[in-house]
Amino acid sequence: MRKIKIFDTTLRDGEQSPGCSMNLSEKIVMAKQLDKLGVDIIEAGFAIASPMDFKSVQAIAGAASNCVIASLARCNKLDIDTAWEAVKEAAKPRIHVFIATSDVHMQYKLRMSREEVLKTISEMTAYAKSKCDDIEFSAEDASRSDKEFLAQAFSNAIAAGATTINVPDTVGYSTPQEMAELITYLKEHVKGIENVDISVHCHNDLGMGVANSLACVKAGATQVECTVNGIGERAGNSSLEEIAMALKTRRDFYEADTNINTREIYKSSRLLSNITGVPIAPTKPIVGANAFAHEAGIHQHGMITNAQTYEIMNPDEIGVPHRALVLGKHSGKHALRERLESMGYEIPDEELEDIFMRFKKLADQKKTITSSDLEALTLYRSKITKSEEGISSPSCQLISHSITSGSNIPKISYVKIKRADNVMEGVESGAGPLDAAFKAINKMLGIDTRLEDFSIRAVTEGEDSIGEAVVKISSSATGETYTGTGISTDIVEASLQAYLSGINKMFEAGE
Repeated sequence: MRKIKIFDTTLRDGEQSPGCSMNLSEKIVMAKQLDKLGVDIIEAGFAIASPMDFKSVQAIAGAASNCVIASLARCNKLDIDTAWEAVKEAAKPRIHVFIATSDVHMQYKLRMSREEVLKTISEMTAYAKSKCDDIEFSAEDASRSDKEFLAQAFSNAIAAGATTINVPDTVGYSTPQEMAELITYLKEHVKGIENVDISVHCHNDLGMGVANSLACVKAGATQVECTVNGIGERAGNSSLEEIAMALKTRRDFYEADTNINTREIYKSSRLLSNITGVPIAPTKPIVGANAFAHEAGIHQHGMITNAQTYEIMNPDEIGVPHRALVLGKHSGKHALRERLESMGYEIPDEELEDIFMRFKKLADQKKTITSSDLEALTLYRSKITKSEEGISSPSCQLISHSITSGSNIPKISYVKIKRADNVMEGVESGAGPLDAAFKAINKMLGIDTRLEDFSIRAVTEGEDSIGEAVVKISSSATGETYTGTGISTDIVEASLQAYLSGINKMFEAGE
């Protein structure tokens, strides 16, 4: 059975999605989870884009040990040199070069002739090859390119040393039949194509990203480029979890599989959602809350008789945790560790201590602790505790708060926070208790931020469920936007944690 390589671009193309930016520590946490998930290639970023992008690609190259680490580069020497410097310490480095090949891109964006583009492909692919053995060449907007010219472009890239050629549907314009026909055409007309991997990168503008990618696999593609939760520019990319489970569930049709450890899919999806603050739609295939829920009476009857009547996948296959009520306030640290390990979490002693303290606090507020409660605590802690790379813990922490609110009375908030060894207290009034609390925090820290977005949702079940708050703030000085998250059974506390989380990111960025 053919093995299809999974090229994950969550940390590059995915992060370009509005609201999905990540800081360095979050990227490292996500990269380690992708490594554990079993992706074949991680596109760690676009090294030339900024000093922080370079630093994150370099850090990921040292943090992920099992997979290939790639950096994107345009077809010019400075981009290629920077990409190589960022990935050269990886156990398996790759340089991913690209240039547009469609007439509309060449005329209006590149302002280059076909001959100039072909010459650039040959020269820059060869230059990248002089740095690194593993070279991927992408023809941007391939699906809207002239087929004959596209075949020549790929032939030039292979002759110059490319080991993977990528066929992107950059604007999500194509259909499954057209993409399959394009792969078939290229297999027949590109010189040396039998010696390289054929990759596809399909966007989801018309909702066909996954269908297009799978059609290409059926036609002979050997690598699929995708992202966790399908995040990405505009309407997003092909969804990794949908690609992996479609190939696993329908191996009889595609006659292909992946190296993905599917039991890590759910955890990877929830981790990314927690980091970015972007919720997963309940009806999202594979990882949505309703993906394995059955409410209709006919469905429930069928499920009781035989789960295969209405489930084509077992939730255990993707790592959906059982919702058993297993722990309470009298449970000890060993029981907590055992339960977390049974859920697939390997927690260092230092982080376990932090999780245990938060667990005890939660256990005082709830009678029983569910697996989803533990999952929320663990995912949240993975972002804010000190990591192995020596990244410092948050510069601001919430100590306590109190609010006065109601009809026809002033909305007043008291907030006590700690920054380093400095404890501060503030009281402010506002349009509402959170407005007042945010004003108090800004005044104590001497900062000026704008609240761009705020949301809160229940992430566990029951009347005493954990609420997750997501706050997006922007700096008045630079206009840069930062996303913070917080969890608590007290939604005001969760909101304040989220606000401080966003501020900590702003501080970490040097503002």
